[in-house]
Amino acid sequence: MAKKGKTVFVCQECGYESPTWMGQCICGAWNSFVEEKEITITSEDSRRRARNSSSPMKLGDVGTKEYKRIDTGIGELNRVLGGGLVRGSLVLISGEPGIGKSTIIIQAAANIASCGKTVLYVSGEESEEQIRMRADRVCGEIPAGLLVLPETSMENVEEICRRVSPDFLIIDSIQTMYSDEMDSAPGSVSQVRACGNKLMKIGKTGDIPIFIVAHVTKNGDLAGPKTVEHLVDCVLSFGGERDQELRILRSFKNRFGTTSEIGAFMMAENGLQEVKDISGTFLEGKNEEAEGSVTAAVYEGSRPVMFEVQALVTPANVGFARRTAVGADNTRLSMILAVLEKKAGLPLMNQDVYINIVGGLRPEGTSVDLAVALAIFSSLRNTAAPEKTLAIGELGLTGDLRPVRSADKIVREAARMGYRRVLLPYGNRNGIREVSEECRIFYIKNIREALRVFSGK
Repeated sequence: MAKKGKTVFVCQECGYESPTWMGQCICGAWNSFVEEKEITITSEDSRRRARNSSSPMKLGDVGTKEYKRIDTGIGELNRVLGGGLVRGSLVLISGEPGIGKSTIIIQAAANIASCGKTVLYVSGEESEEQIRMRADRVCGEIPAGLLVLPETSMENVEEICRRVSPDFLIIDSIQTMYSDEMDSAPGSVSQVRACGNKLMKIGKTGDIPIFIVAHVTKNGDLAGPKTVEHLVDCVLSFGGERDQELRILRSFKNRFGTTSEIGAFMMAENGLQEVKDISGTFLEGKNEEAEGSVTAAVYEGSRPVMFEVQALVTPANVGFARRTAVGADNTRLSMILAVLEKKAGLPLMNQDVYINIVGGLRPEGTSVDLAVALAIFSSLRNTAAPEKTLAIGELGLTGDLRPVRSADKIVREAARMGYRRVLLPYGNRNGIREVSEECRIFYIKNIREALRVFSGK
């Protein structure tokens, strides 16, 4: 069996191992090295593993396997997972404290258990009473198949899984778990890596889907080594502002589905509620006549998502002008401002510019460029669009607009929402059908033309 070897120093931020203590790691972190015992594999272990290994097969002779999914009872969660939980899969879910990770997990666990399946909820952070109080609040009647185990030892969890044979396993959280094979403290790089390997063995050999809760760092990244992200089949991130009700669930890795889907939830007194009309939620309360407000859209997975982009342009009082973006990329904002100054002649050098994506959404891609530029122009000129206007398009350094994907589906959603004008890049003119007489489509070639059309000239 594996034996403990020499002492090494392991960085708790990136997992880098050093024979001696270092003040600063190669990843840039300071005072992050912790002394741990290194695990070595003996030659006897290697020979035994070679004797017990299976024979290789021709890939063409391997039969296709139908991955039967388990319905979590939460449509938005099923959407992000790709249709439900795959048996034997490992799903890592992370998010800020209090964002709703444990809430959505207990709701999914109760739904699966109510279908006659056995669910084992392993908690290293809460007692049975605390979990029961949350379940009473968000689940109502608790099904008999929902089992709870306050435990932090992975060896004990393995033994319980052999006895219970659960259909669904939840680990909350992996930073609290430890293995007796390691001398380091729970949450260290070695412990997280070892526990992740044991969970993968439980899931793959027992065909058990596993939900693993993970902590995040102050920068919002997953805590622990990157090897855990490589081990799991799906990485979910739960985001949103804790002082707001809207929550967004994203997938950053999914071996059994797409990573472009998002799930929307509203935090209510009795748990998380699914948001079916996500565009209506983001645009709720939007004043179409407000200056510096423009509607944008992105295509997420299988549905368009419309949201409000707000801009505030005000003269800079002292020093350099400030550029601040919430929900948008600051570097992209600087580029858009440079294009507006150079190609459209807008005087922005001595102006403070603030951009906000309403609702806490952080859209990926560049299709929001045109809406940001028009919102800045609207605030600077103290003017609003004459009609309900939607704008999408990527802004190039030459001032030209580049086409965006799935523009036809976004146009249909805009017509359904009652928008009168849609500004699209000229490159999207093919494949777009007129949806209604009330919704006019303008194909724009460059930023000057976009500003002219937006002003109604």
